[in-house]
Amino acid sequence: MKIICIGRNYSEHAKELGNEVPEDPVIFMKPDTAVLKKGSDFYIPEFSDDVHYELEVVLKISKGGKYIQKEAASKHYEEIGLGIDFTARDLQSKLKDKGLPWELAKGFDGSAVLSDFVSKENYDLQNLNFSLAKNQELVQNGNTKDMIFSFDDIISFASQYFTLRVGDLIFTGTPQGVGKVMENDFMEAYLENQKMFGLKIQ
Repeated sequence: MKIICIGRNYSEHAKELGNEVPEDPVIFMKPDTAVLKKGSDFYIPEFSDDVHYELEVVLKISKGGKYIQKEAASKHYEEIGLGIDFTARDLQSKLKDKGLPWELAKGFDGSAVLSDFVSKENYDLQNLNFSLAKNQELVQNGNTKDMIFSFDDIISFASQYFTLRVGDLIFTGTPQGVGKVMENDFMEAYLENQKMFGLKIQ
């Protein structure tokens, strides 16, 4: 299983980090060891003093493919979920300043939190609300209608470079409102009005 992640896919999020809005999807990867075991707490890594949450809709690939055309992309996933792409922002900034890859800041153990997956047939994927609360305060509130690149755009683009296989995951980007987590914070993620997971920060 590989984890493909899309950066800067909501224009307001790109702006809040001082990044240009991209012309093509910005892709980075997480190893499978980044997945946080279900039911586990998230532990802030010792190498960062500025870990940020980034809530995202996640696609689970159900049909593999290469060079997938956009009009056929929807046939390659049946389920969606929510995930948090935890980012060591201080480390990422240092790496970006040196023109180096981001993986140390993005792919560390436990940095990919996942909900259970649900059938996409139950949702309007073009107008999908999702949100994140920290200590019962709303911090992120996104809608897929604001994505720069749609789910189908992402699948088609990524498959030009990587063969997609059954079980691969795609984090599709985060809306504005990202921020720092602290020890003892409690995060709750919602898809429409359904709670998808709760997470304790240690």
